[in-house]
Amino acid sequence: MRAPDKRGTRRVAFERAIPASMISIDGTWQRACTLQDVSDSGAKLLIESSVEGLRLNEFFLVLSSTGLAYRRCELAWLNGGEVGVTFLRQDLRGGRKSNLVPADHT
Repeated sequence: MRAPDKRGTRRVAFERAIPASMISIDGTWQRACTLQDVSDSGAKLLIESSVEGLRLNEFFLVLSSTGLAYRRCELAWLNGGEVGVTFLRQDLRGGRKSNLVPADHT
């Protein structure tokens, strides 16, 4: 039996995983991954190669080969090759990052 979703937002699981890439903020590392599921606030990724030694506290999830579709992320959890990420956004008032708030919450 699967544990209940703790995100609090609706999740969309893909029948076939979507290819993507994880890229460090400074561009020093990149890892291929697949997008397993996604919600307004985050996603679950599957990484085939090792992430040992990488700084996963903040990175880009690139969803297109041209780099035009991407999200800034932070690590939420890590379980072997599965990674949970939280999407970040710029706070327009203070210019600092903050966790995304689902559209139906005010």
